[in-house]
Amino acid sequence: MSLNGVLNFYKPPGMTSAQAVAFVKRLTGEKTGHAGTLDPEAAGVLPLLLGKATRVCDELMGRPKQYLAEVAFGSATDTQDAQGKVLERCELRPSLEQVRQAAAQFVGRGMQVPPQYSALKIAGKAAYQLAREGKAVRLSPRPVDFYEIDIIRLTARNGDLLRVRCGKGAYIRTLCHDLGRALGGCAHMRFLLREECGGLSLRSSATPEDLLDWQRTGFKTEQRWFAGLASILDNYKRMSVLPEYCHLAVNGASLSRHMVQAGGTVYEGTRVCLFAGKDLLGIYQIEGSLFRLVTMLYVPSAPLG
Repeated sequence: MSLNGVLNFYKPPGMTSAQAVAFVKRLTGEKTGHAGTLDPEAAGVLPLLLGKATRVCDELMGRPKQYLAEVAFGSATDTQDAQGKVLERCELRPSLEQVRQAAAQFVGRGMQVPPQYSALKIAGKAAYQLAREGKAVRLSPRPVDFYEIDIIRLTARNGDLLRVRCGKGAYIRTLCHDLGRALGGCAHMRFLLREECGGLSLRSSATPEDLLDWQRTGFKTEQRWFAGLASILDNYKRMSVLPEYCHLAVNGASLSRHMVQAGGTVYEGTRVCLFAGKDLLGIYQIEGSLFRLVTMLYVPSAPLG
């Protein structure tokens, strides 16, 4: 059975994102990629794209993410999380109101310097590899979006839980580090759980054990954690190719407007999803009087006439 869609995978702590991809690729036999790296010790939602869905990775990457993180006050580390070497200690025990006020400074569009222990490339090499070699790593600030930061007070330990809703490219451990600085001291991230990513939520995710059970059925049963290609592209207008022209679309040809069933006004430059009956053909862009193919996604369920 061919699988083309998005798998809502629960990545456990201790597994890298690359290991998660390799695990699912071995199980399914499908080309597999992920839409948003999670650090090895972090847990939670890791969207995995299977088959032709790997062609639309950017569609998920740009969507909001939600995290639950614990910020630990009183020490800073070289990795900005609990796995790193302690570089600094301080006496920082802020009140809940102080934390809320400091966190509010980060809500909205701002600039963030990524951590030196990150997968970002410098001259073709990952920054964390250079850092481990003892080389100086200088990363430029990047624009990031934090939509919401809610604070949950922890009374048993010197830290708070942050529920963060943010955009692409934001580092939560850097937010924790910067929050400590904003409070006049130091801090690091103690743990991280990704609750939502790419429109997928933790409550509908599949553990590695779930996938092993699914494999035993031959992947034939519908599951809450897997959705087809069309679900990834739900933000595109959907239009249908007239039956007599479907063979042209399957072969990647541009289509005149009269070959597509009227479905309201579409403007120059607009991208739409074209269907042949229930089958998704691909993403097309309006250019003058033509629908030009951008990404072919056709997976036949039956012969097209």
